[in-house]
Amino acid sequence: MDTVIITLASALAGFIDASVGGGGLVLVPALFATYPNVAPATLLGTNKSASVWGTLFAAWRYQKQIPLQWSALRVGAVCALLGACAGAYTLTLVSPQLLRQAMPLLLLAVLVYTLKNKQLGQLHQPRFEGRAQRGAMGVCGAVMGFYDGFFGPGTGSLLVFVLVRVLGFDFLQASAHSKVLNLASNLAALLWLGWQGHVLWAICLPMALANMAGSWLGTRMALGQGSGYVRGLFIVVVAALLAKTAHDALL
Repeated sequence: MDTVIITLASALAGFIDASVGGGGLVLVPALFATYPNVAPATLLGTNKSASVWGTLFAAWRYQKQIPLQWSALRVGAVCALLGACAGAYTLTLVSPQLLRQAMPLLLLAVLVYTLKNKQLGQLHQPRFEGRAQRGAMGVCGAVMGFYDGFFGPGTGSLLVFVLVRVLGFDFLQASAHSKVLNLASNLAALLWLGWQGHVLWAICLPMALANMAGSWLGTRMALGQGSGYVRGLFIVVVAALLAKTAHDALL
């Protein structure tokens, strides 16, 4: 029964993550509720073991229909991977408690800014080209990769916002590009946690398959409905993340 519950949660997480990021909002609490006696690091590693496959599938689906800026993405992905490794290492030295308490304020600012600027992310108007775009993508990848390795919650959604606000992408383009960067940081975290023995390998296969199925539906909806749909779902997910992180910060 536990495997069934986690598999369904993984499918829903894959759907949300493929559309706009934030799948961990569903899967991580489900893992903690289902396996209360398992070490948190192991549950986080198990979450990565499923989400990395859903993210890979989403990136593959998006690149088939959306022209991705691969020259910039390659730089961003390498920076995200290195940033995630640095974040994971920093986590072994410093407590993320301060960031945990500040997270609700950051999400509130993102939510208010998005609601106030109704045209944000509606048009695809990249602000950089060539070397400047590669540099900007590299910085975004490094910063968000570090955050993913050090803390993690909401990485996909925050990455979408950064690509919209900083690079001038629309929400659909930002979601598509974010999958490649998020894949790199997820892979780094999975390799680190797996090497440390923090993965429940016995339930990884059904979770991965379910996450990919949810990812298929999520990308299908995003590609079919466009930036307006992705923006609306982004607002819902950020609001839910705000509520969740505010609750956690008060505990």
